Amino acid sequence: MVFGRSDRPGGTDAPVTLKILVAGGFGVGKTTFTGAVSEIRPLRTEEALTEAGRPHDDLSGVEAKSTTTVAMDFGRITLGDSTLLYLFGTPGQDRFWFLWDELASGALGAVVLADTRRLDGSFGAVDYVERRGLPFVVAVNCFDGARVYPVETVRTALDLDPRVPVVLCDARRRDSARDVLVNLVEHALRARTAQGRPAAGAGVRTPP
Repeated sequence: MVFGRSDRPGGTDAPVTLKILVAGGFGVGKTTFTGAVSEIRPLRTEEALTEAGRPHDDLSGVEAKSTTTVAMDFGRITLGDSTLLYLFGTPGQDRFWFLWDELASGALGAVVLADTRRLDGSFGAVDYVERRGLPFVVAVNCFDGARVYPVETVRTALDLDPRVPVVLCDARRRDSARDVLVNLVEHALRARTAQGRPAAGAGVRTPP
């Protein structure tokens, strides 16, 4: 469920603001996902790939990729009546992982994007959100020409807890990305309720 005016904590008309992390390996579609679903012009920190970075950036399977995120992506979407999700996309390369802790601070949960052609690139992101105790969903980005596997096959390959939702998506499509976020919010709120924690708004920072 997504909060409406009548069921928000305190019964007020103030919007519920939730921070969501969008994580995943290099070239998996995080910038595309955030840009597709954001109702504002997304903030992007993309820079051109260079020969100097080639030893560090594995382009296997994404040879046409020419840019990379070096800090974060940022977007916003309203769900339901006035539940605001602020999306913070992480850089994918290992050398930028020192930024992840700040981006994840105060997040309700995380979307971990995965590419079945390069599934090993998702292990680091899954390990990270598990260590932080963040509720998360795995969204398999169905690239053109990529083989589509059953979600249970992906779950087994990533060694996920049975309670972690695994969904298929097209990161280019707003409706598909929105469905992933709805799935995440519902999963995260159920997890917080089961743990006896506040259902929403806890630890959320509203960006200026």
